[in-house]
Amino acid sequence: MSPLKKWSKLTVACGSSFLYEFFLSRRKHRHNELYYQKSAPEISDAEFDVLLEKLKKLEAENPDLITQDSPTQRIGGRAEGFQSFVHRVPLMSLDNSYDIDELRAFDERCQRLADGRAFEYVAELKIDGLSLALHYENGFLVAGATRGDGFTGDDVLSNVRTIRTIPLKLKGKFPEQVEIRGEAFLARSVFEKINAELSENNLKTFANPRNAASGTLRQLDASIVASRRLDLFPYDVLSGNQKTFPTHWEIFEWLAEKGFHVNPHRALCKDIEEVIEFCNLIQTKRDELDYDIDGVVVKVNSTALQQEFGATTKAPRWAIAYKYPALQATTKLNDIVVQVGRTGALTPVAYLEPVLLAGTVVARASLHNEDEIKRLNIKIGDWVLIEKSGEIIPQVLQIIESKRDGDEREYEFPKNCPVCNSKVLRPDGEAVTRCPNADCPAKVKARILHFASRKAMHIEGLGDVLVDKLVEKELLKNVADIYALEKEQIAELERMAEKSATNLMAQIEASKQRSLQRLIYGLDIRHVGERYAKILAKHFRSIDKLSNATVEELDAIHEIGLTVAESVFNFFQNSCNQELIERLKAAGVKTEIGGDSSANVSDAFNGKTFVLTGKLENFSRDEAAHLIEERGGRVSSSVSKKTNYVVAGADAGSKLDKANSLGVKIINENEFKKLVS
Repeated sequence: MSPLKKWSKLTVACGSSFLYEFFLSRRKHRHNELYYQKSAPEISDAEFDVLLEKLKKLEAENPDLITQDSPTQRIGGRAEGFQSFVHRVPLMSLDNSYDIDELRAFDERCQRLADGRAFEYVAELKIDGLSLALHYENGFLVAGATRGDGFTGDDVLSNVRTIRTIPLKLKGKFPEQVEIRGEAFLARSVFEKINAELSENNLKTFANPRNAASGTLRQLDASIVASRRLDLFPYDVLSGNQKTFPTHWEIFEWLAEKGFHVNPHRALCKDIEEVIEFCNLIQTKRDELDYDIDGVVVKVNSTALQQEFGATTKAPRWAIAYKYPALQATTKLNDIVVQVGRTGALTPVAYLEPVLLAGTVVARASLHNEDEIKRLNIKIGDWVLIEKSGEIIPQVLQIIESKRDGDEREYEFPKNCPVCNSKVLRPDGEAVTRCPNADCPAKVKARILHFASRKAMHIEGLGDVLVDKLVEKELLKNVADIYALEKEQIAELERMAEKSATNLMAQIEASKQRSLQRLIYGLDIRHVGERYAKILAKHFRSIDKLSNATVEELDAIHEIGLTVAESVFNFFQNSCNQELIERLKAAGVKTEIGGDSSANVSDAFNGKTFVLTGKLENFSRDEAAHLIEERGGRVSSSVSKKTNYVVAGADAGSKLDKANSLGVKIINENEFKKLVS
């Protein structure tokens, strides 16, 4: 039955032309659009809810009438958890600028890259929320993922569907596959209502709208998410791995046509001076907005130039975030406590009289190192001026000397490690003081926590308190010891029980199957972060090949460089690290990509270009793409003579026809599964 016939039958059952107009097909949803996209409702909230209840009742009586984009399908039940979601195009962060001179420096870099070609900028608000990637197939919303680490997030589709400014079905014409990126947020007015309700029920309130939005999206009960009225402003569109329009400005126009709630505060600027004018204007109107912003995002308008400018390992070269001046506050410094990190670095932390700053209570701030303490001439008991640098990281700016009353105490940087009492070292020319003891409990704990962290081996339950106990009892001396733990040892610990121990053992067992990239990152090789771990995993495909690589081989890899190459080589030359790797392998930890790094598997994918079309029964598009890329292949959104394989599922469309016309090899899902396995 066609969607229009379904709604016509529903109208007859209802006997109301008004209800028909309200829920008339996936093309209109008139009142939903008026209320959420255009902010011009023609009926009250109460009338809206009454009509929705009528529709629920009618659909319950006529289940064959329910369509994917029915308003009743926005709110599901309670979820058991969220599945990981691999972003086909990484959700990169932006470089920040904190003054006009840095903004002009960004413009100078863009001018050099453009090499005399004229271009424009688009300036848009930097919403203080959290990024979401919305995936549509054949116009229907099929996935909604958080940013996560930029490469892998969580699919929170059940919660995303409750956001009424996100269309469940796109209007008009659209690509077969399209990804919409945007910023989810809570309006200030909604945030105040949520906190008021929590307070009335003697529940903990949220510190700020961003925390509330983030906490809401992590809820397992979609009905709670729906009640909190999250919103979203979209800012980008991708089809496959490509931008969909010649200019960024056209993206906003297309998004509005498709039914999205597009932020009206944006400007097309012919040069950086117009960008600066827009930034200054928005700063004066910042407090009038019903949502939090922390700056303006500036982007080169031409998507061709964006592609040409490219990106660093962390951020695109064609965009920058101009951050407004950080908020500041004064408070008293009660103590200085030195923390020891996993590299042995001693970091002094200022313990402050708690103070409200930018919507959150600040009680600690980093003092960075011994030289910074001397530069500030800081004493325990001083009044200090603090700020959130970039409105994120609290730091001490200066002391307020006029408030000294003589009770302040001098602070002396420790000469011995505060944890293991080893004599600390500070190499010539370096600002950082380190504990040299490899067995220092603080270093051991920090390395284990890093290994078990979400971005590494993701062992839930292995947190600070439990790691402290396990290290204290000498059950954990390195990360390999994690896999030698027994359930009885954990259950016997204070505040642990049989169920907690069982759950932790299950998490440890599951971590053995994490990707090679996560393992390399979790090993905590100096200078090797997530990006380099991914490059090394993709290049070598097994820990054995990586451990046997020479400095020259490592240095030859694009993006790696000599510093990283030497660090990786030195790590694997260390006998203790060699023993650690062997213990991890013996415990069953996965140390290869795909569990098989043999030549025949590598040859099937390595350097090959794949195009996915149609519906696959056993894989989502993203899962299939991840399997291809994990094995050295690449996924393209369009078929060309350079395409090696087209993987065709059910209802394959024009891509299949083009593959036939070009003579490109076409394989079905079963053949693809054989290649993968």
